[in-house]
Amino acid sequence: MTARTETYTASVAWTGGHRGRLKLGNGPEMDFSAPPASHGEAGVLTPEDAFVAAVNTCVMLMFIWAAERFRLDLVSYDCRAEGTKLIELDRTEIFTEVVLRPRIAVRAGKEPPEAVEKRVRRGLDGARRFSLVANSVKSNIVIEPEILIDSLGSGKQRG
Repeated sequence: MTARTETYTASVAWTGGHRGRLKLGNGPEMDFSAPPASHGEAGVLTPEDAFVAAVNTCVMLMFIWAAERFRLDLVSYDCRAEGTKLIELDRTEIFTEVVLRPRIAVRAGKEPPEAVEKRVRRGLDGARRFSLVANSVKSNIVIEPEILIDSLGSGKQRG
């Protein structure tokens, strides 16, 4: 088997001022601008938002894939992501770190909660390792999970 490539597209068009229109290859279209702190407009997508969202969405999708492989009874997955941007004296900028804080709830059923938590953590490790976006950026990606385990469907969660 040999390596292969796939191509993804996105088109942008300037619509005036500090705003543009983005059309993604998978269909969605949306307005975008720089952040208000960088002379942009509020209320629309920014490249900074898109960068942090790309990391967050890719890791979540890879975790869902891992949860299926590890037979986790996933109840919910919510994740807040925070990207830290460094602004150098010469005004060049770089994201130095993206921190993901997933809150994951799973049912343990009859399994020991410790065994389920171990599989959740393995799933997160796999999600980070196989995330295309996380693997494609220079920023440090940190995952700080909160894992909630419902044992025997009791409704009581351990976390």
